[in-house]
Amino acid sequence: MPRPRTPLLSPDRIADAAMQLVEEGLPFGVNAIARRLGVTPSSLYNHVAGRDEIVELMRGRLGERYMSEAVAGTWDAVVEATLRAERRMYAEHPFLIPLIVGKTITDPTVIASYDRLATALVDGGFPEDDVLEIVAIIDAFSIGFGLDLASPDEVWRPETATETLGRLVEAGPRGRSRSDRAFESGLELLLDGLRLRLARYVLD
Repeated sequence: MPRPRTPLLSPDRIADAAMQLVEEGLPFGVNAIARRLGVTPSSLYNHVAGRDEIVELMRGRLGERYMSEAVAGTWDAVVEATLRAERRMYAEHPFLIPLIVGKTITDPTVIASYDRLATALVDGGFPEDDVLEIVAIIDAFSIGFGLDLASPDEVWRPETATETLGRLVEAGPRGRSRSDRAFESGLELLLDGLRLRLARYVLD
């Protein structure tokens, strides 16, 4: 009997099946993934050590899709490109966020993306002692705006009298337009703040 051209199981297939389960709101675990792929749980253990490794495989799949492209240019160009890519990633996969943020990052593709960001900041003049702090700020920013982009078109619906909020909500944009405007303003504020911080380093 000829062997199948495509192996029944691989780390990528396991990761994709796990992501489908999470995004469908179904239970996530080795047994559930095995059922989705039509194999026995023991078969999965020939490819992965367990649940934590599967989470990291999912992170790797996201990294390949959103964070693998090298960005050339100044530190602020790298920061902006990273933020835009991560925002899109988190917006398109919001149900994966609790899983991947709760586990130490080891995937090589994702590590390489963070390394490019850290290197750009150091090469741009930021002290090494501050770079991980800045990276954490960038991460929090992208996660927050990713979730904002994935939020309902109508974020606020005051059902009692308000002094200001109701009027602003009624007159303001909704949905993607509102989120994009907020992101662009926030990105400008963040980059301006980092430039001011960098200028203070030069003066000191």
